[in-house]
Parts: sequence; structure tokens; C-alpha cells
Amino acid sequence: MPPGEPMPEKLVGALISGLAVLRYLVAAQAPVGVTRIARDLELNPSTCFNLLKTLVHEGLAVFDEATKTYAVGMGLLALAKGTLEPVSYIAMVRPHLREVAVNHRVTCTLWHVMRGERVVLVDRADNDAAIRVHMSIGQRLPMYIAALGRCMAAHSGLTPSELRARFARLRWEDELTFETYLAEVEEVRKRGYAVDLGRYVKGVTTVSSVVLDALDKPVMAISAVGFGAQMSKARVKALGEDLRHRAAGISAAMAGQSRSRS
Repeated sequence: MPPGEPMPEKLVGALISGLAVLRYLVAAQAPVGVTRIARDLELNPSTCFNLLKTLVHEGLAVFDEATKTYAVGMGLLALAKGTLEPVSYIAMVRPHLREVAVNHRVTCTLWHVMRGERVVLVDRADNDAAIRVHMSIGQRLPMYIAALGRCMAAHSGLTPSELRARFARLRWEDELTFETYLAEVEEVRKRGYAVDLGRYVKGVTTVSSVVLDALDKPVMAISAVGFGAQMSKARVKALGEDLRHRAAGISAAMAGQSRSRS
């Protein structure tokens, strides 16, 4: 507080402690357990646990049941809507990438829309499998390629003829007709996620869902990548539904409004 400025008549201790916990989570490089947070902030463990439980309830923090740790939640985006740089969005999405990678044993990637109808890989989370798909941060792709491209196309507002022109410039390892591509784009509108079964890269399956802004324009895509031989139909479906749910939540947080998460 600046010198000479009068002290407030009353400060709310619980709010100060809650904000301290939230700042701690923001600064943490990885999810943290309640015992360490309480120790570092010199809080009563029971009080710290209740503060964290409240932050989780409000969407400002997330709890990982498997590791019993806490991280910043997507609800913070809604509070800071319009003031965050893209790098901050990436940090908020990162826990989701990690959870998808570990839970589904895939490589989970985050792509950001760029000018010139291209996307760039801005973040990635790997699983602990001995053999896994590796992708480099900074890699760029045409906006309408692979599974993420079908998602982008579904929300692009392009007419079929305009989309056909974009499709003609794409290169696939396995032959794909525009009619099939267009049908799969329509399927994205129904189920909320897209699947590429080795069309873009033979032997590799990609499942994607798109993050939308307040105007329902695609700004990012979350893609999970794995070897096709290891991806059963049931696994692909479960993965797609998980990505759809997470993308809807991230979209809602970025737009600062409620969206369906069904």
C-alpha cells in the first residue's frame, strides 16, 4: 500500500488467503498438492484445503484425482477475458493437454490459427509410452488439413465450392475425395469432433476438437495423435468425446459465457 494511503476499515482474511492460493497456482510450474501449498503459504492445511475446494467449485482451479494435485482452472480466463495474451491462454489449456495425453496414452497438441489460413503448433503433451508420435513446437500446417482441418472447416462459414478450392491445395498420404471430406466435415457439426484415420499420415490416427471465440469462430484446436493400430473404435470415440467436452469448456471460458458441455 502506498505511504500515506489510509488502511481499509476491514480486510476479508478469507479472500486474501484465497487470492494468495490462486496466485500460487498461477506461478507454479506444475500441479501442486495441498500440503505443499499450505506449507509454502503458511496456511492451516484444513483452511487451505477448503480454499482450494472453493476455487475448484468456481472453476478457478482444477483437481487431478489421480495425483491429488491442483492447477489453475479455465474459469480464470472468463475473469480476465480480453486482457490475456495468447501465451496466457496456452498456459491455461496445458493441464488439459497433460490429462488427455496421460488418460488416453496419446500425444496431445494445441494448434493456434494464424493468418493465411494456417495453424501453428503452440504446445504439446506426451505420454510415457516407449514409442509415441512426436511433433515439434512451431510446426505449421494448412488450416483445413487432417482432423483439425475438418473441425476448422465445419466452423469456417465457407460454401462447399469455396471449401473445395481449399481442399484442392491439400496433400494427403492416403487418397481422400472431396465428397468424403465434406461428409466428414458435416459429421463434425453433429458430434463435435473430427477423426482422421491415417488419411493425412498413413498409420497415424488423429482426433480433434475446436476452440471457438465469442463469435463462434475457430481460434484453436486440440488434437490427440496416436498410432492407428493402437486406436480401437471405442478408444477413438471416448477420446473424441473427451476432447469435445474440454474444447467446449475452454471456449466458454475464453468467451466469458456459458456453453453446453454435453
